[in-house]
Amino acid sequence: MARTLKALPVALLSIGFAAGTLASSISHGERKFIEEAAKGGMSEVELGQFAQEHASNPQVKQFAAKMVQDHSKANEALRSLAQAKGVTVPSGPKSMEKHEMSRLAKLQGDAFDREYMDHMVKDHEKDVKEFQKEADKAKDADVKNFAANTLPTLQEHLRLAQEADAAVGGKAAGGKKKTAMR
Repeated sequence: MARTLKALPVALLSIGFAAGTLASSISHGERKFIEEAAKGGMSEVELGQFAQEHASNPQVKQFAAKMVQDHSKANEALRSLAQAKGVTVPSGPKSMEKHEMSRLAKLQGDAFDREYMDHMVKDHEKDVKEFQKEADKAKDADVKNFAANTLPTLQEHLRLAQEADAAVGGKAAGGKKKTAMR
């Protein structure tokens, strides 16, 4: 009996070590990527919902609806990945995005459309770079696949954001209002 009790802590230690090894099977950089992607995805959904209600340009409203739809889907896939890798996803968007939301809330009409689309262009340029980096360099196959599979959607979002930004005369488009050719 004494022998069994002495062996118990060793057995518990080995179980804890195995569990710890599983939970930390990804690098710090990959963990940070998952956490940041989760915050960013939640921000896209929140800002998209807000823009659907406040935008005046139909192209901006359509873009915002696509952000809600696509990022909600990606967020679900990311939650599953995070759970499988033992990463706790944040409960809400980046604090910087909350600031952006309050800044946008003060705007109306064309001014809102321009600022929202400018933000979306900049945000998606950054996202495309981050996801491309993870798709190229991640060591964990699941993280690499998530980044690689999400990247084409983000590239499409960037293209659509640039088009909508140009349509509303945003800064990213050089501030020139472009007439729609459709």
